Order: sequence, then structure tokens, then C-alpha cells
Amino acid sequence: MSDTQARGTEQIEADIAATRARLAATVDELVDRTSPKNVAKRQVEQAKAQVFDERGELRTQKLVAVGAAVVGVVGALLMIRKLVGRR
Repeated sequence: MSDTQARGTEQIEADIAATRARLAATVDELVDRTSPKNVAKRQVEQAKAQVFDERGELRTQKLVAVGAAVVGVVGALLMIRKLVGRR
């Protein structure tokens, strides 16, 4: 006899119940992951990780770089505005 013929009804029912339990756990995990509240929480944690290091201290180098980039972009926009205004 093959394995499928040797399995009884009880074993098949147990396999179905185990599969059903795994699927329910997977669905619950997916619902938890895609919850808007949890998605927002993860985004806030990622943003904080960009600004603070593992010890909770500010990442000053990164902040200085971002500040310099902002100043550069604003300066470039002001120059372009001034050059276009001269025409």
C-alpha cells in the first residue's frame, strides 16, 4: 500500500486542522502587518532611526548633511528666481 492509502480519516482530518491553524496564523499576521496603525508606527520608528542612533543621541553628521542640502537647494532656487526676474 502507498502512503496515501495507509493514512486514515483521522490523520487526514488532523492534517487539515493543522493546515487550517497555520493559515489562520498567517492571516492574523498579515492583518497585523498591514494595520494602518502599525504601518504608521513602523514609519515613525524608521524616521527616528534616521535622526537618532542606537544610544538615543542625535546623528549630527546626518543632520548637518541634510541641513546643508536644504540650504543648497533653497540657495539655488533663489538664484534661479533672481536670474529669471532680471529678464
